[in-house]
Amino acid sequence: MKKEAGKNAPLTSRFPFSLALADKHRFVVTLELVPGREASGRSVDTVTSIARDAFADGRISAVSITDNPGGNPSLSPDVLGHDIFEIGMDVIVHFTCRDMNRIGMESRALQLAMMGMKNILALGGDYSGKGFGGQGAPVFDLDSVQLQIMLGLLSERINASGDPDTFFTGCAVSPFKRTEAECYAQYAKLCRKAAAGAQFAITQLGYDAEKFKELLQITKVMGIHLPLLGSVYVLRPKVAALIHGGNVPGAVVTDALLERVQKEWKDPASGREAAIERAARLCAVLKGLGYAGVHIGGVHRSFDIAGRILDRFALIEDQWPDFLQDFDFPQPAGFYAFSRELDEGAPHALFGQSPPKINFVERLRYGLLRRAHDTFFDATHPLGPVYRKGARLIDTMPGGRRLMYLVEDIPKRALLHCQKCGDCAVQHVGFLCPESQCPKHIRNGACGGSRNGRCEVFPDRPCVWVRAYRRLVRGNKTREITEGCVPPRMWELNNTSAWLNFHLQRDHQGSSNELSRRCRMIGCRL
Repeated sequence: MKKEAGKNAPLTSRFPFSLALADKHRFVVTLELVPGREASGRSVDTVTSIARDAFADGRISAVSITDNPGGNPSLSPDVLGHDIFEIGMDVIVHFTCRDMNRIGMESRALQLAMMGMKNILALGGDYSGKGFGGQGAPVFDLDSVQLQIMLGLLSERINASGDPDTFFTGCAVSPFKRTEAECYAQYAKLCRKAAAGAQFAITQLGYDAEKFKELLQITKVMGIHLPLLGSVYVLRPKVAALIHGGNVPGAVVTDALLERVQKEWKDPASGREAAIERAARLCAVLKGLGYAGVHIGGVHRSFDIAGRILDRFALIEDQWPDFLQDFDFPQPAGFYAFSRELDEGAPHALFGQSPPKINFVERLRYGLLRRAHDTFFDATHPLGPVYRKGARLIDTMPGGRRLMYLVEDIPKRALLHCQKCGDCAVQHVGFLCPESQCPKHIRNGACGGSRNGRCEVFPDRPCVWVRAYRRLVRGNKTREITEGCVPPRMWELNNTSAWLNFHLQRDHQGSSNELSRRCRMIGCRL
């Protein structure tokens, strides 16, 4: 979209990020910028200066602006992104589900569209951190799959109003997971994001070339054709230690890599050169493997570091096979979805070959809940008409709803820690409750923040999607967490009977709203 001339108008015309990514002969480079907590001053000037220099350099297709990274308050990516957009640099706005409900998110999306910033990286977001007066209340009213659908529907409205430029939406994926269950959950979620409308994907940060290969291979298995951008970072000791300690959800720095980085930085000048060389080599490896581009992070003071990385990359890109050994940092006992002796023509994923053991209580609960669901809450069951007639009768009886609610509450609280949402989704999560068991209330797959199978927010307990996979893989039912899409929770049903709502088609399974209809149209496979 062209802008009128002004004091911040570009000297040359903008080449949109979406067109750059569509060009099969172009290796796309994007640059991540992180706003500070100030509304003006040095931090804002620095970010703007980096963007201006990136635009002048000409090798950066877009800069991305983070949205309250770590869940902590910072300058809005919308206002800062707009200033950068006016310079001439194309912008990718990070859009998280953490801080707004669905009304606020739709309003924000319309605002971005009006400002012309339609490149969106749709994210669940890190859990809420410290804000004014203490920790903020996490929202997570939609998850990142549902957000993709919302942005797609808004794009249709934008088109209908006469604007040909729709949202160009991307997603994140974290291939650097150690356990089989986490890997499956990540790729299942990516599958759903792609089916929901994502048009590109950016990886989390890691230094394992086999995992970068794995992501390319799994997209072939899933039959999706998303352009992939691999994350590249200027790795300094402090950040490496934070990632190693699990303080950057989804990113991985192993013991061996941390030790190497700390050794390199004993002399700061040598360390800086080593960081630039590592970043340039990773760019070369990613291009050689077949990635559509790279997403460079860790550039905070000036564009100079990014420029030096790209200069070095241009000199060494043809040598990429020699650099594969530089990115051999596997996690201890880490799972890989494909054999290293892979037949490139017919990749076959290794999921489910050794189903994990689960304890007796877990098996008993799962079996009981599945049998109850298949008997009483399957719309195709022969007794379905009888259940619906009974539900209508109870629903119209004086005190019937209250009685049903009490009868339902006792077993569900005991078996599921039920939160009384009235719009039950346990059948989509291996008969585990996403409201009580996931701090982000995600209904469409794991977030990227789990570590060694443990929850990002509560590391003392396993991720609910890891538990779901372990339950389902034993019965060869893992397709249940890849097929289709689950609509968002219906808040109007809060504190009502989910059993009545199901049989009377009042819950998300019977809903006819636009988002629910689109969700049911989505197909996905892994």
